[in-house]
Amino acid sequence: MAVPFFTPGVGEAEIDAVVECLRSGWLTTGPKTREFEALFAQYVGAQHAVAVNSCTAALHLALEAIGLQRGELVLVPTLTFAATAEVVRYFDAIPVFADADPKSLCLDPAHAEAILRSLRAGESVNGVPAAHGPVRAIIPVHYGGQMADAGAFRRLATEYSLAFIEDAAHTLPAQYRESEAAPWQSVGTTADITCFSFYANKCITTGEGGMAVTAREDWADRMRIMSLHGMSRDAWKRFTATGSWYYEIVAPGFKYNLTDIASAIGIAQLARADAMWEARRSVAERLRAALGDLEELTLPEELPNRKHSWHLFAVQLVLEKLTIDRSGFIDALKSAGVASSVHWLPLHMQPYYRESFGYVPDHFPVAAAAWPRLLSLPIFPTMTEEQVDQVATAVRNVVTRHRRRG
Repeated sequence: MAVPFFTPGVGEAEIDAVVECLRSGWLTTGPKTREFEALFAQYVGAQHAVAVNSCTAALHLALEAIGLQRGELVLVPTLTFAATAEVVRYFDAIPVFADADPKSLCLDPAHAEAILRSLRAGESVNGVPAAHGPVRAIIPVHYGGQMADAGAFRRLATEYSLAFIEDAAHTLPAQYRESEAAPWQSVGTTADITCFSFYANKCITTGEGGMAVTAREDWADRMRIMSLHGMSRDAWKRFTATGSWYYEIVAPGFKYNLTDIASAIGIAQLARADAMWEARRSVAERLRAALGDLEELTLPEELPNRKHSWHLFAVQLVLEKLTIDRSGFIDALKSAGVASSVHWLPLHMQPYYRESFGYVPDHFPVAAAAWPRLLSLPIFPTMTEEQVDQVATAVRNVVTRHRRRG
């Protein structure tokens, strides 16, 4: 494939960091992980950061820290990756889906509010069984790297006494403000707990990995303890000169810790996070300029009062103006040497949630309508101008060949 969908921006700094870690003799969770946590918290402006082995683990630990219980409800977007809802099911709790905002494809705060109002009034809500517990949390997802309306979700969380947890798997760095007169706020500072991903194709990578950040020390302590078998605080130090062999199991925890090898990569990546962000922004600007005149595509845009991470460049095909469907479009791009992907089939249309909770596609019309049109084009920090031009040329050629006429 001449233009892959993504290539990680890994260089000599990451390689040297791993070699140094290997030579140190400390490979699992240790001093490099603690250094990574401190640097990451400083970078996003958070008080506490807990490194784990995935964003899924971070989301799970966040819900455990707030005390989610069986039968309780958590509001999540239907247009998201499996992890956002599956972590709710880990507790035998119930994910309550809400629709997407048509412009950003993030969780629609107006629809979320309507659902919360109906639940408070005791009214029937799609997918929610008659017998259920209270709503405990809301988890917006920053689709593609653009922050959702954090102010609106903070107000909902306050009004309905909810924990506000952000799924920022696509997002680093990114910023949000309420209005032009308001100050910018960094992702990681707008929610009670924010969860990040360092998977191979994310804004920074450790191969596999994640981070949970919060201003609350008690939640950070709980997440850290639960990330390593429920061992008492700083149990990892038992193998150091300053540590003690003795530890206690204070809760039935999980095996979610991040290794020092991964953290060494993360430290090197974090040092280049701003540079990689600027590179992705440049690719996005070039693609928007090259494809902006095509009526057959709806391009992603940076909304007012946002600073977009540009993890994804997700276009929507205007199928009414094309003689080809999304699958055919993907195949045509592949034939031209350009890889692409799709983000995502809405969860309420996935077999498990459809069969378990009785969802049908038109329960969430915005997400259902977007699904057959969505197509993510390549965008990554090491993408060359020639590769950007090849993507743009391939897209234009497919549109030209399959433009509906008359």
